[in-house]
Amino acid sequence: MKEKRIFKDIKILLLFVLLGSVCCTPSRELNTDFSNTTGWSYNGKQSTKFEALEGDIKGNPIGMIAIQGGVFSIGENDEYITAPRNNSRRNITVNSFYMDKYEISNMNWREYEHWVRMMFSQTAPSLVSKVLPDTTVWREELAYNEPYLENYYTHPAYSFYPVVGVSWNQAMDFCQWRTDRVNEKILIDGGYITFPNYSLLTPSKIEEEVKVSWEAANPNYKLVEFKSGKMIQSEGKKAKSKGKKEDAPEGGENAEAAEGGAGEGGEEEILYHYPYEYVRDQLIFNTEKYFRTDYSPTQGSRASSKQDAFGATRKISRSDGILLPTYRLPTEAEWEFAAYAPIAGEEGLSVEGKIYPWGYRPRSLDKAVLGKLMANFVRGKGDMMGVSGALNDGAVITAPVDAYAPNDFGLFNMAGNVNEWVLDVYKETSNEEISEYNAYRGNVYTQPKVSSDGKIELDSMGGIALEFSEKDDKRNYHDGDTTSRLVTDFPLDTTGLEEGSFKIDPTDILAPRLSKTCHVYKGGSWRDRVYWLNPTTRRYLEADQSSSTIGFRCAMSTVGTQLKSTYDGVKNVPERTFKGMSN
Repeated sequence: MKEKRIFKDIKILLLFVLLGSVCCTPSRELNTDFSNTTGWSYNGKQSTKFEALEGDIKGNPIGMIAIQGGVFSIGENDEYITAPRNNSRRNITVNSFYMDKYEISNMNWREYEHWVRMMFSQTAPSLVSKVLPDTTVWREELAYNEPYLENYYTHPAYSFYPVVGVSWNQAMDFCQWRTDRVNEKILIDGGYITFPNYSLLTPSKIEEEVKVSWEAANPNYKLVEFKSGKMIQSEGKKAKSKGKKEDAPEGGENAEAAEGGAGEGGEEEILYHYPYEYVRDQLIFNTEKYFRTDYSPTQGSRASSKQDAFGATRKISRSDGILLPTYRLPTEAEWEFAAYAPIAGEEGLSVEGKIYPWGYRPRSLDKAVLGKLMANFVRGKGDMMGVSGALNDGAVITAPVDAYAPNDFGLFNMAGNVNEWVLDVYKETSNEEISEYNAYRGNVYTQPKVSSDGKIELDSMGGIALEFSEKDDKRNYHDGDTTSRLVTDFPLDTTGLEEGSFKIDPTDILAPRLSKTCHVYKGGSWRDRVYWLNPTTRRYLEADQSSSTIGFRCAMSTVGTQLKSTYDGVKNVPERTFKGMSN
């Protein structure tokens, strides 16, 4: 009994020792309470109100998967005699990043178009035309595809099918729009700014200062009365033909003469709305504009929670860690890494050499769905979807973006369905001039464009206008110049084509001659053979061109520590991912 009591006392003593060691463990030397260089308190009553913050992005950006980076072997992993040798095998390291789970759909793009149309249809309709997909990509001389041209983008039956007919340039613009809309919502939800007053985009009661500026720009006219969304316009010094729309005053983007005749006294009815410059400068939230200029949306209920050293309310800054980094296209290295999903096994080694994102064969080996096709592509000659009553991939053109099984990162349709734009400029020699980490060709180092009066200028969509010098354009870096040309036995032809300050040999068919606006697309599509489903294959197209076989998805760089993967692999794949498909 005495021994048991002694043993019990020892356990209690050990417990107190353990608790004491835990309680007395010193906190991390680097912290957000006080400075380890000056000793000053960061957030004390007697301080400069410097805000010391620490933390990563909270949760995954909406619609995205966390991709944990690492080393892998990029480049061709099978031998094809007729394939171009433009992607030799080499090891690189990719930083962690986020990737869209699905390809951008028609629904996503129509949301984008709707916003642009709402903002600019009255004042700058050319900007609306700029974002529309090219539906004529469906036309072929020897095929009847007019129903796709008329319905594929607009009909709700295709809402969740991948958007096509979108150029690289348009995809980049979408990424910027998405960045701004997501960050705007973060600030609204956090109470830092208020919901935009979109009613200002429609004809409404005219403000006195706008009336004055309008009359100053149109000295021959005077706005005298407002009735039911229309202004009565009284003629001044110059006479105008009555009732003709083309006779509206200069600056007619801000006012349109109404159809029909003029009233007595030479009066006409016109439709007034806020000018384009006002919409661009004041009604459109842009992340960089918010950071870099005096643009300031209406403050929300929690705006005062952020104050500067003097107690004045300030805008959210990048240092607050509230807003997300920019949405963008994935680099070619990121895209290939995400497609293969080289996740390490129990021994810390990853299986490489897969032919497709899911493995070595185009059909599933899972017992539950044995023999099902894993992607949307063409089998042999002319087999787009199989035999009636026994369809093999279930789609003659594209399929919904959530069709088929995801890869081991949880990404859908990384092979087949549509090819996808990536960020890189296409050069055949890119594999010879490559960084060992975050490999990418296409850097253009830009800076905000500043006017003569020192103000940052805005672009047509209300974002920061950018500019760069020739030396900051790195798209042709070490490629296409005399030092990187392939060796040839042919003597340099001095009568050859002029290219900068040197000549090129027109007989050298291997010499790179692609422009720096050609961009890579990868992944294979609904009308490609199985060869192109290998993620190492690469093709290119000019940045302003589009196709019925090319879509895209967005990526985002991570900040801080490396991400933890949020997907454990393909397990219990729901039957709906194989709906409509047969052996």
